[in-house]
Amino acid sequence: MPELPEVETVKRTLNSLIVGKYIDRVTVHLPRIIQRPDDIDAFAMELVGHTIQGVERRGKFLRILLDGLVLVSHLRMEGRYGLYPEDEPLEKHTHVVFHFSDGTELRYKDVRQFGTMHLFRTGEDLTNKPLMKLGLEPLDESFTLEAFRKVIGKRSTKIKVALLNQEYVVGIGNIYVDESLFKAGIHPEQPANTLTDEQFELLHQSIIDTLLEAVQAGGSTIKSYVNGQGEVGMFQHQFKIYGRQNQPCENCGTMIIKTVVGGRGTHTCPRCQVLT
Repeated sequence: MPELPEVETVKRTLNSLIVGKYIDRVTVHLPRIIQRPDDIDAFAMELVGHTIQGVERRGKFLRILLDGLVLVSHLRMEGRYGLYPEDEPLEKHTHVVFHFSDGTELRYKDVRQFGTMHLFRTGEDLTNKPLMKLGLEPLDESFTLEAFRKVIGKRSTKIKVALLNQEYVVGIGNIYVDESLFKAGIHPEQPANTLTDEQFELLHQSIIDTLLEAVQAGGSTIKSYVNGQGEVGMFQHQFKIYGRQNQPCENCGTMIIKTVVGGRGTHTCPRCQVLT
């Protein structure tokens, strides 16, 4: 957490808040957030004098586009951005501050301190870590049924484990894998290479539909996620399976169970999702 829908929501919010802003200076309070370059003074100086052109997303990563630079930001567990007036006191756990010429500041806060930032020259970010090995984008037109089947269809791993692998398909974390598998009626432990053509088609469409619905709802707030304007997501109110253990399935009334698959808590309806 956050997963694709939450990062997509943050991306859209930041595009409405910071595009066109000119960076006067950058303050780094927690050096380990900055992964590239390894010198925080060089990181800060490199950004001074640049204007934000837009914000894009690759998987669970934000790509903040500047004139000649790309800042790749991974929010990890609890990273968040917010725009503030410069005279507003810093909140606890504010680790990086981008000071703009108009008297506002983009502040990055991260209670767990797991987030990262990588700075690249334009064009270098997609061919270097951490973006270089990322898989298919499920909300992109390139995410065709054929492409999906090609990267998943021959793998003997459990389908949930395969879907969580960011080198195959990006952005689908634990929440949305459970929701997508339930929507498609597929058991999370079903080996990927045993799915029928019909199941592949159902799962492909279920992934797209689930993510689009979540984006429309502004993502899911389970613990602390908010967008760049401090607003919580609402998709958690639409969950059909995730977090509903010991509650009746809305489709058949069978009690939903929670197990562990691939080291992750997994929610399944024993009747609607039969392991074959």
